Amino acid sequence: MVEIDITRMSSKGQVVIPVEMRKDIKEGEKLVIVRSNNQIILKKASKMDKQLKEDIEFARRTEEAYKQIEEGKCRTMEFEDFLKEIKKW
Repeated sequence: MVEIDITRMSSKGQVVIPVEMRKDIKEGEKLVIVRSNNQIILKKASKMDKQLKEDIEFARRTEEAYKQIEEGKCRTMEFEDFLKEIKKW
């Protein structure tokens, strides 16, 4: 079943989830927000599957690495050393 509702973002960037949409979300519960082009997905963190958690962590680390490259904070290393470093992740 698909439910649709409309909400607004405040000047502080806050968005209210309509009461009908949050019946099984408790106060303080963590939510994951995924943005892809023109689409925003909101999902309960407790309901995430392991693969999605791994994908989000990979995306976070990749974005962090790109920022470091853009800031000139990268370093070079031998291929074997790189593989050892990757296995620590």
